[in-house]
Order: sequence, then structure tokens, then C-alpha cells
Amino acid sequence: MALKFDTSFDPAYGQGVSVAPDVQRVTAGNPSPFTFHGTNSYVVGRDTLAVIDPGPDDEAHLQTLLDVIAGRPVSHIFVSHTHRDHSPLAARLKERTGAQVLAEGPHRPARPLHIGETNPLDASADTAFVPDIALPDSELVSGDGWAIRTVLTPGHTANHAAFALEGTGIVFSADHVMGWATSIVAPPDGAMADYMASLDRLIERGDRLLLPGHGGPVTAPRAFMRGLKAHRKMRERAILERIRAGDRTIPAMVKAIYRDTDPRLHGAAGLSVLAHLEDLVARGVVATDAAPAMDGTFTPGR
Repeated sequence: MALKFDTSFDPAYGQGVSVAPDVQRVTAGNPSPFTFHGTNSYVVGRDTLAVIDPGPDDEAHLQTLLDVIAGRPVSHIFVSHTHRDHSPLAARLKERTGAQVLAEGPHRPARPLHIGETNPLDASADTAFVPDIALPDSELVSGDGWAIRTVLTPGHTANHAAFALEGTGIVFSADHVMGWATSIVAPPDGAMADYMASLDRLIERGDRLLLPGHGGPVTAPRAFMRGLKAHRKMRERAILERIRAGDRTIPAMVKAIYRDTDPRLHGAAGLSVLAHLEDLVARGVVATDAAPAMDGTFTPGR
């Protein structure tokens, strides 16, 4: 399918929005070019609840979550990954509710840093986060009238997880799949090969509805994710074409490939190109003198 993004979204700040039976979405007021209208938190259940992705450490968002919870007990807080727009509020929500915090694990890069390399994404990482319970792949956590299965989906970050609402065909896809834009895959926190493998895994599941970390629901998941896959392959071909045309650096490739993209996103675009180049170098399709790097020089491989 042709990949079509849906940017028609009402964040309804300050209130809960019903998006499925016993599932309410609460959108934090942290809009940006990277978060769209803000981070989506989800409140799951009827009597005893779970919260998925509590969001940024924001007083107004905490109060809205507590208003939607409306005094009901909360047994579990699930965190998809450790970016500062998703995980920091977990600690304060735990203090207010006594719930256990569950996630794949603390923040970590997808690969070790190269000698002399600095991580440009450090500021966006919630390195203080440590879950009460570390979730392995396919772990099923049962609550009051609901059960949530962990589906590990590394790529956007090494510790990214989606959460499947068992028996419903609904997956909380966080930042792995979103209907308004492609996910940022930026080394060293993320890895393109991991992202593509995780995308295949979700396609194979055949779920009927994705509820993402930003923006509205994805209502035809398999077709949309196939479109995302095709988009990434198209981007890979564009990078190879630029290298064959004589571009040797990431800034030169970004200038050509992302000429119609908001300049505020060109830094993220460069990291996305680096993620593709890491994969292409590993496969021998592109060559570089040392480890792939933002300031590296790239030539056609074998």
C-alpha cells in the first residue's frame, strides 16, 4: 500500500478519551516536532486498573491521569521505553497509587559507543528509571479483568516493548508504530536492523488495532506496517543512490533526501541515515574506513 499518515488528531488535553472498551487515552501537553500533539498514556480496566506509559514528569498530566483513575486502585504501571516523554512520571504515579512498575529494563544503547563517540541522545534518555519488574518477551501479566502480554520490539530504543491486550487484537505500540509519522531510529540508542525485525514480528501477529505513543489509532495495522517497511526500503535505496551519485557524507545525503522536511528535524534525519548506513555497512553494501559515524565517509561496497 502507499504509506499515508494521519495527522487528524484531537489531543483533548485534560481529559480521558475512550479508544476501546475499558481503555482510555490521556494525552500529555508536551507537543513538539518529535512528539506530535503529545505523549499518549493509556488507562486500562474498569475496577482495578493498569496504566501504560505514564508520560513526562508533568504536574498537569499527573492530575489528569488521577482524574481519569478516579480513585480506583491501580495495580500495574507499564513503561514501553525510557525516553523522557514516556517514563519519568512512573515514579510519582507509583507514589500516588502503590502500583508496581514494569518494563523491559533500564535505558541502554543498542550497541557500545565507539572510541571517542558521544551519544547525542543522552538528554532524551531517562537514565534514572529502573522498573520494579523486568519483563521478558511474551510475559503475560494478569490484572482485574485484563491481561497484558509483553512483545519486545527493539529498534526505536534497545529496551522498547509493545504491550498486547490479550484476547482483543489490540496492541499498545508506543513509538514503534505510529499513524502520524515514522518512528525515529537513531544510533546508538536505536538500530535499524532491530527495528525492521520488530516490524516483521508485529506484522506476523495480525492484530486489528494499534494504539500508539503519539497520535491516533492505526486501524489497518498489517497494511500500514507493510507500508512502513516499504518506506524504510525506499529510504535505503535513496541513500544508496546518493552514494553512487557521489555523496560521501551524511550531511550531503540529508540535504538531498530530506529537502522537503522541516529543518528542525534534519538532525534526527541524519541519525536515521546513520542507522541505515550501520545496517548497510554490516551487510557489505556500503563501505567506510572505520565504524559508521556521523562524520564518516561512505563509498559503495561490494
